[in-house]
Amino acid sequence: MMMKMIILPNCSLNQKPSISPSLLPPSKLPHLSSSNTPLIIPTEKLKPRQIIPLKIHVLKNLKTAWMKLLDGFVDSVFQFSDQTLHPNQSNFAPVEEMGAAVDVTNIQGTLPQEFPQGIYLRNGGNPLFGGLKWAKSVFGRSSFIWVEGEGMLHALYFKKADDTNNNDDAKWKVFYNNRFVQTDTFRLEKHEKKRPCFLPTVEGDSLAVLFAFLLNWLRFGKFNKDVSNTNVFEHSGKFYSVAENHLPHEMDINTLQTLGNWDVNGSWNNRPFTSHPQKAPETGELVIMGVTTTKPFMEVGVISGDGKRMVHKVDVKLSRSSLSHEIGVTKRYNVILDYALTMDFNRLIRGGVFLKYDKLGYSRIGVMPRYGDGDSIQWFDVKPNCSMHLFNCFEHNDEVVVWGCRASDSVIPGPEKGVNKFDWFCERFKQNINVEDNDDESSLVSRPYQWRLNLKTGEVKEEYLTATSMDFPFINLRFTGLPNKFGYAQVLDSVASSNSGMFKFGGLAKLHFEEPRTSDELSPGKKCKEEEIKVEYHMLEHNSFCSGASFVPRENGDQEDDGWIIAHVHNEITNTSQVYIIDAQKFNNEPIAKISLPQRVPYGFHGAFMPISWNKK
Repeated sequence: MMMKMIILPNCSLNQKPSISPSLLPPSKLPHLSSSNTPLIIPTEKLKPRQIIPLKIHVLKNLKTAWMKLLDGFVDSVFQFSDQTLHPNQSNFAPVEEMGAAVDVTNIQGTLPQEFPQGIYLRNGGNPLFGGLKWAKSVFGRSSFIWVEGEGMLHALYFKKADDTNNNDDAKWKVFYNNRFVQTDTFRLEKHEKKRPCFLPTVEGDSLAVLFAFLLNWLRFGKFNKDVSNTNVFEHSGKFYSVAENHLPHEMDINTLQTLGNWDVNGSWNNRPFTSHPQKAPETGELVIMGVTTTKPFMEVGVISGDGKRMVHKVDVKLSRSSLSHEIGVTKRYNVILDYALTMDFNRLIRGGVFLKYDKLGYSRIGVMPRYGDGDSIQWFDVKPNCSMHLFNCFEHNDEVVVWGCRASDSVIPGPEKGVNKFDWFCERFKQNINVEDNDDESSLVSRPYQWRLNLKTGEVKEEYLTATSMDFPFINLRFTGLPNKFGYAQVLDSVASSNSGMFKFGGLAKLHFEEPRTSDELSPGKKCKEEEIKVEYHMLEHNSFCSGASFVPRENGDQEDDGWIIAHVHNEITNTSQVYIIDAQKFNNEPIAKISLPQRVPYGFHGAFMPISWNKK
């Protein structure tokens, strides 16, 4: 039988042969000669069913070789070094995983029987390899910024020992656990065990940042790692960790094991997911958004109450990539913040910075019907601001009322290149000390603020609600999108923040939105102003600071503030961490319980209390 032959001409690396040698096993690969002699390849034993696995095998080897080449380049060109923490930043340092939940028995005070069973979950950055890094190379320097770092969940479980018998005297059992959110990039870097795989891409010299983006993309198919370190939320009985540079990660609430990415059955797989999704009043639908660096810059989505499908998705038609951190909802509308903190590759290529806040840039708020399109949005121009967080939004007659925490400058990414970050943050926080002017337009920190947007006339009324610096606002979530009376926030300690160059919150505030302040109710270090609302304060012990505060409603409570405030508190003198539980209706009183945790908990970002009937799980 005549042998079948395939004749291939000699090809350069830029030419494509009629058949790829990668389809052949190594033993059948020809010797590549530098002469012009045609290559003769016997193929009579190559069966069709062999082609696919052989191709996969060879492509896998090629990919492995390509990765080794790129890794070798990074190892030889880039040097990683630690970003040294100041002594006053000691509780920003990462901790190790516990490994398993442990009993918590050191509880001062009493947990009331009517306190709901559930889990108090707080998220925050916990960088691998001992802390955040600098990367230095021939291209310059770049660094991770303070909001980066792999996500770690800190969980406090509240269970009644005899819940199945509905015993009013059942004893509480409390457990603590922590665990990294195991994103795909976390698993990759954990395996590395020596240094970050991803290069820093937000802050630094333009050329260094540009090459970091390029090399991350070539090596891993994405520009940044998936930190999942910002917030936690529940939807349709499932629990998620999230940061706005990636999809949410579903979590096993019992073990804190990461179960995988949530792309809403493939309908939201082309862009990131906001850190602050909101449940729409009455329908229970989840309203989300996602911001990217290319058009469409922002899309808004509405997910069904059961979490199985995307009910609505639309391009907002922004003209820039505005790093909007939160979306608001009312009964009928979505509320969109468009401010001048922008991501821009073109600016980076021209030698500027990738992420920048423009103090002179425009800011506006959009009111969009729940299932509207980009053309249905009514935009309201407002004073320039960088407002990351909202208390609540709701409809009142012809107005949409928006309550948030407004800043006139941005803490992200921080100073321009070449400026010492510690000194820059210290100085900016110092500027906030003894500030009494509500119209200050150079403040790095935020204050409670009100925008009233008239849908009929297009008029905007805006004002500060109090002069006290605070952030990380929250409410009783049963009133999301509805008129409410109370809001809560963490109170900034400007002196401690200035001394450390990092945010530190030395207390909690309860805002009475419908009550004016009287002359005997003074905020810490501020003069009273007649137009300010009433605010109660729960200030912490000296050198104690809180994070991740959340409202826990009483199950059958008939008043908006019938419940408790729960928060992580760290004492920097004793280097111990506790969870405080405060009666929201007796806000000035001592906590009803202080729960000492078995290890230090670093300062983090957002937390939430999620009621769970453990006996039904």
